[in-house]
Amino acid sequence: MEAKLHNKRPKHLNLFKISQPLPAVVSILHRISGVLLFFPGIPLLLCGLQMLLQSPESFEVLQSYLRQPVIKLMALLSLWFLFHHLCAGIRHLFLDLHIGVALPQARASSKFVFVAGFILTMLMGLMLW
Repeated sequence: MEAKLHNKRPKHLNLFKISQPLPAVVSILHRISGVLLFFPGIPLLLCGLQMLLQSPESFEVLQSYLRQPVIKLMALLSLWFLFHHLCAGIRHLFLDLHIGVALPQARASSKFVFVAGFILTMLMGLMLW
């Protein structure tokens, strides 16, 4: 019995080949975006705020940093983290209230989170560039 059970176990589980459903991807990205908003997000925001308020010279330095295209792309990515986390958080609040728990509704709300996060990010990106 033990040998028969041992043969049926997977020898190698490749997690990159397993396709997750869209609600799971939204949930995972919600957690990742929350972590990224917390660790590099808060220290960078506080550093920028300090440069903004410290002196007129440091404000000019901050403005020169924010004019660089790489920094603008990083800011755009951070905005996507923020908007995705916000929209997915609202989705999770509705799920906690047992609204939209059925599979078709959960898939639709997951698509809405992706679209809303993308649209909000693009609108802010237009203002940024």
